[in-house]
Amino acid sequence: MYYVLLGGGAIEMELSKMLRDYSRTIAGKEQLLIGALAKALEIIPRQLCDNAGFDATNILNKLRQKHAQGCQWYGVDILKEHIADNFEAFVWEPSVIKINALTAACEACCMILSVDETIKSPKSAGGEMPQAPMGRGMGRPF
Repeated sequence: MYYVLLGGGAIEMELSKMLRDYSRTIAGKEQLLIGALAKALEIIPRQLCDNAGFDATNILNKLRQKHAQGCQWYGVDILKEHIADNFEAFVWEPSVIKINALTAACEACCMILSVDETIKSPKSAGGEMPQAPMGRGMGRPF
């Protein structure tokens, strides 16, 4: 069975709104991480605007306003250079593509964070790493 979702950045804007609202309820580093993810989700409608030659800042502000008012189906309308209710305009995307894209993006983010945490971790208790001899480097042997 195949499922479809609204296109035109409507899903990403609604997810961004929900994550921003949630991030305001928690404190600490987690709030910043969730806010950054919310901002990253807005790249999809921004890129749609940029590709069509629109003023992305203006369109995104209108989208944020509509989604804050509870109009969750609004997205970028390429034909009118404005925003529109994509449910009424029949702008659809396959759900499997959206799920795969979000899963891959979150996995990449988690991998970057885990590498960052590994680099920042304290030295192991087993001993120190061997140091290269100081001096002339790895030149020709004598």
